[in-house]
Amino acid sequence: QVELVESGGGLVQAGGSLRLSCAASGRAFSTYDMAWFRQAPGKEREFVAAIRWSGSTYYADSVKGRLTISRISANTYLQMNSLKPEDTAVYYCAARALYPSVSTKVADYPYWGQGTQVTVSS
Repeated sequence: QVELVESGGGLVQAGGSLRLSCAASGRAFSTYDMAWFRQAPGKEREFVAAIRWSGSTYYADSVKGRLTISRISANTYLQMNSLKPEDTAVYYCAARALYPSVSTKVADYPYWGQGTQVTVSS
């Protein structure tokens, strides 16, 4: 049984910071790609960032330079700085087994957490 549990969401003012955590259990996640997605009200779930087993990282253009993904053992983190109101969304941690290339598509990730709410006030 694969389980992903997110934590660290909350309410923050514009320009502030938050650190999201994702704890994984059930598999050898060292060889998995880990990713963060987000979904704002009325919008589709979208890719935010991914980190491969090798440590290579990938970001959506909208978050480059402000958000940083990292991983230590079975835990994946998303450091969020200089937050903007448009970053308000439910943030989801996702995982998939090793593939030749990274994916930014929701459908390519079979494992998901329950999500954590991030609200940025203006």
